[in-house]
Amino acid sequence: MFDNDVRTMGHLYERFNARDIDGVLEALSGDVQWANAMEGGHERGHEAVRAYWTRQWALVSPTVTPKTFSRSPSGAVLVEVEQRVFDLEGRPLSGEQGHDLKDKTVTHIFHMEGGKVARFDVDDPAK
Repeated sequence: MFDNDVRTMGHLYERFNARDIDGVLEALSGDVQWANAMEGGHERGHEAVRAYWTRQWALVSPTVTPKTFSRSPSGAVLVEVEQRVFDLEGRPLSGEQGHDLKDKTVTHIFHMEGGKVARFDVDDPAK
C-alpha cells in the first residue's frame, strides 16, 4: 500500500512540475481539501485547486522535488520536499513578493482515501 502511495506522489510531483493540472487532478479526490500555501487556508475541489494553481503560476514558477517519503502514525503520507521558486523568466526570487512562496524545505502531508489524495497540508517549520 505504501509503495502505491509513493508512486502516486511521484507522479503528482512530476505532473505539477510539468504544469499539467489535469494530470495532478487525476490523483485527487473530487472534494479534495488542498492547502493554499500562497494565500493561506484550503481550496476545496478540483476547480478550486485549478484556479489556485492558475493564479500561482501567473505570478511565479515553483518546482517541488521530493526528498523522502514516510508514513505518519495516523497513516498520512509525509513527503519532505525541496521547494524552489523562480520568477516567470526562470530567475530565483529576490526580496518581498507579497506571498509566502520561497525556496525552502517543507513537509507535505497527504491524507489518502481510496488511493486518491483527500487532503493536503504543508508543515513549514520556519513558521
